[in-house]
Amino acid sequence: MPMPAFKRILLKLSGEALMGDQTYGIDTKMLIQVAEEIKSVKALGVEIAVVIGGGNIFRGLAASAKGMDRVSADQMGMLATVINSLALQDALEKAGLFTRVLSAIKMEQIAEPFIRRRAIRHLEKGRIVIFAGGTGNPYFTTDTAASLRAIEVEADVILKGTRVDGVYDSDPETNKEAFKFDSISYLEVVKKGLNVMDATAVTLCMENKLPIIVFNLKTTGNLKRIILGENVGSRVQ
Repeated sequence: MPMPAFKRILLKLSGEALMGDQTYGIDTKMLIQVAEEIKSVKALGVEIAVVIGGGNIFRGLAASAKGMDRVSADQMGMLATVINSLALQDALEKAGLFTRVLSAIKMEQIAEPFIRRRAIRHLEKGRIVIFAGGTGNPYFTTDTAASLRAIEVEADVILKGTRVDGVYDSDPETNKEAFKFDSISYLEVVKKGLNVMDATAVTLCMENKLPIIVFNLKTTGNLKRIILGENVGSRVQ
């Protein structure tokens, strides 16, 4: 069996990634594809944690910009991440994997409360841990939640699955001349205002020397190639 480059990872997925070719909600085909990608990596013995955004269902910041109370909007966005987490849990368990959903917002009927030591114990036992509910606090994005959880469970890297194949100086979907960075520093990301993660999330990673790899989630096998040490996507370090 090939040796993985990382022992424990945190996979950050945007809510939009679960839409597939739809404009809203969850595409079952995309869920199955993500589950299979995770399964292929799990087979290598890697410990996997996941954080999913909620933008495919509700985006708090956008609602706030339209006049909704920011705290209420962010709380609704956090609940959207719980819906996505349960959907991914179902897909993973149908693929034969063992999972746990840990929520920052207490809702014991459907998810365990987030407790750091419990999360680490689940990972050590080979379960895939899905962190739901963001940080449990308004004004923080799921990017920040991903950075925080990755640091708390001592992950080796954050793998951010997106619709593009790395970090660019502008949107490659609208600008064909966009330049791709194979490697870039945390400070450059913040200074250039690049759309990798928000400044709080990037700063957290920088202070804790936690690398971020941005890659195209839709390309089959990309996740496994990263785990095996191939140069896929862009690396922020």
